Amino acid sequence: MLPLIFLTSLKLTDFRNYAHAALSFDGRHVVLTGDNGSGKTNLLEAVSFLSPGRGLRRAAYGQVVRKEASAGFTVFTELEGMEGGVAIGTGTDGAEGAARKVRINGTQAASGDELLDHARVIWLTPAMDGLFTGSASDRRRFVDRMVLSIDPAHGRRVADFERAMRSRNRLLSERRMEPAWLSGLEAQMASLGVAMALARRELVSLLAALIAETAGGSPFPIPEINLSGFFADHAEAPSIDLEDRYRALLEEERYRDAGAGRTLDGPHRSDLDVRHAAKQMEAALCSTGEQKALLIGLVLAHAELTRRISGYPPIMLFDEVAAHLDAGRRKALFERIDDIGGQAFMTGTDRALFDALGDRGQFFNVTAGSIVGEADQ
Repeated sequence: MLPLIFLTSLKLTDFRNYAHAALSFDGRHVVLTGDNGSGKTNLLEAVSFLSPGRGLRRAAYGQVVRKEASAGFTVFTELEGMEGGVAIGTGTDGAEGAARKVRINGTQAASGDELLDHARVIWLTPAMDGLFTGSASDRRRFVDRMVLSIDPAHGRRVADFERAMRSRNRLLSERRMEPAWLSGLEAQMASLGVAMALARRELVSLLAALIAETAGGSPFPIPEINLSGFFADHAEAPSIDLEDRYRALLEEERYRDAGAGRTLDGPHRSDLDVRHAAKQMEAALCSTGEQKALLIGLVLAHAELTRRISGYPPIMLFDEVAAHLDAGRRKALFERIDDIGGQAFMTGTDRALFDALGDRGQFFNVTAGSIVGEADQ
C-alpha cells in the first residue's frame, strides 16, 4: 500500500497578509476558495517552504514578511512525512538579508536540504504559464526543481557550480589570469557541471519514458521533451571524458569569457525543448490553452515519477489550475492526482470548480486573510 504523505497542521505568523493563521487538515486534499487577492496563494507559498529554496514565488524573504510586522515571519507545520510524523518550523528573524532557518523536531537543520528527507513538494502556478515562451533560465530552473525531487544532492551541485563560476568570472573581469586559481576553479566547474548535466539528462530521459508509457488515456496533450545545449551531442560519452573536455574548453576560452564578462559555455546555457507530440509543434508556438494543458501534463508526469523514484507521493500545489479546464479535464485532473496518491492543495475563485472532487476534498473559504473551513460555517 502506498504510504501517505500529508500535512496535519499549518500555522503562520507575520506571513504575507496573515498576522496569525492556524489550519488543521485531515489528510484529504485541501481546496482554498475566495476572491482574488484574499490570500489563497499565500497559503500555498507557505506550504512550498517545506522544500529548499525561496518557495513557489521565489521571493526575497523580506518580501514575505507582513508589512506591519516588527520582526520576521514563521511557518510551522506538522506533517506525516517520509520518516513518520515530524514538526517543521521555518522563517527569518527580520534582519535585512537574513537567511531562512529551518528547525526539524525542534533541532536546527544544517541546511534546507534536510527538508527533502521528509517531503517532496511540487507546484504549478499561473506565473509558470509563460514557461515555454519565456527565458531559458526559467526552463533550467524548472528542470532543476524536477531533478531535486528525485536527486536531493542536485541543489547543492547547482549552488556550488554557480559559486565557482562567479569566482572565475570575477577573476577574469579583473584580468587576474593566475593559472593556479583559474585551473582550480575550472576543475571544480567541470566536475560539478558535468554532474549537473548528467542529472538533468537522466531526469528528462526518465520523464520522457514515463510520458510515453502513460500516454494512452491522458486527457492532456502529450509533450515531447529534450535537453539542448551543453554537450547535448555527446550523450553517450563517459563523464570523465566530458569533464576533461569542459575543463580544456574553459581554459581555452578564458580571454573570450573575460571579454564577454561571463562564462559562455556550460550547463548554465542548457535549455529544455518541449513539443506538442500530436501536432509535432514547438510548445512555444501552440495556443495559450494548449501550452497550459501541456504544462499540466508535464507536472503530473513529474509527480508520478517522483512517487516511483522516491517511493513516496509528493505534496502537490495547484494555484488557480481548475479555472482553465473544462469539466471533463477538471474531473480527469482530480482523478490523476488521486492516482498519484499525494495530498494536493488547490485554489480557485469558484467553489463549483471543485464539485467533481466531492468528499475527497477539505474545503476552506479565504476572505482577506481570514480562513474558515466549510464544516465551521
